[in-house]
Amino acid sequence: MAEIRVEDLQKRFGEFVAVKRSSFTVADGEFVVLLGPSGCGKTTTLRMIAGLELPTSGRILLGGDDVTFHRAGERDIAFVFQLFALYPHMNVRQNIAFPLKCQGMSRSEVARRVAEAGRILRIEHILDKPVSGLSGGDRQRVALGRAIVREPKCFLMDEPLGALDSEFRHVMCGELRGLHDRLKATTVYVTHDQLEAMSMADKIAVMNKGVIEQYATPQEIYQRPVSMFVADFIGSPSMNFLRFQSALAPGDDVVSLGEARIGIPAIREAVPAAELALGVRPEHIRFDDGSSLRGEVYGTEYLGTTQIVTVDTAFGQVKARTGSDIRVADGSHVGLSFDAARLSLFRASDGGCIRSALYEGSTHG
Repeated sequence: MAEIRVEDLQKRFGEFVAVKRSSFTVADGEFVVLLGPSGCGKTTTLRMIAGLELPTSGRILLGGDDVTFHRAGERDIAFVFQLFALYPHMNVRQNIAFPLKCQGMSRSEVARRVAEAGRILRIEHILDKPVSGLSGGDRQRVALGRAIVREPKCFLMDEPLGALDSEFRHVMCGELRGLHDRLKATTVYVTHDQLEAMSMADKIAVMNKGVIEQYATPQEIYQRPVSMFVADFIGSPSMNFLRFQSALAPGDDVVSLGEARIGIPAIREAVPAAELALGVRPEHIRFDDGSSLRGEVYGTEYLGTTQIVTVDTAFGQVKARTGSDIRVADGSHVGLSFDAARLSLFRASDGGCIRSALYEGSTHG
């Protein structure tokens, strides 16, 4: 396996810039997810790493070697697509063995590698079955097996679970991460599904309009988003934003929302008067009858052990995640309070972060 380093990568299609000066490093053995909405450039980035697209500018290094303009076949990578792309006239064993036979590998080595892939993926019992009768989950395992047998430097996966139903996707997320941990394989994985990304990734690159807005661990991206886009894209429900006008001086640790004074992580640099947005996760909102920040309950979603309560305030609608034992009636008025250390502050004009939430283990701020 090998480190992947992307330096100042850019891709244009005519006047359209699909990927804008992206840089990130995938350490040897790391599982990295490119996450973002459709059209954000994540698949184009993956295809450039694979050699299926050539960049307009920038460099791609694989194991320290510059492979920017190498053909896909010269890069020693394995690509797993969303559609399984299996050969229907071959059985499972033949599908997995096919890339090795194309390389002219000996029969004994092909048999050894196919058997090893079957063992790793727990599909020994279906090796001689036709692929046409397999479930979606088993077909995806066969597609993964065809990648594993090549023993490449890295694995690239483009929404490999996209064709599965939600139950299979949940199961396969766990299996993919377990497979990665057993193989210690350098992996770059593309998805638009934040739950897949958060459950599997060592690091996530959140992309928006061709730009990597944040590249960090799932924990840091969730707790300390660097932009309103990242804060809104990650989380279910996503981060709430309370908008207000204010100017702040260095050291300020309180903002005013009407009559309510809300504690925040201390400001480090002066903020000129502008529209700001206070960011708070649903689970960090408490109902507090003594709070001056009040709103009207719009609705409640019961989720079993928890519930999502939607509250209309003068500064925007918020969703609070609370225990299901708390009773609030639609139309009732409630007070809201927050943990100052868990809040983030953004500029509403460009969505940039002014001050991130603090959390245990952080060395940033």
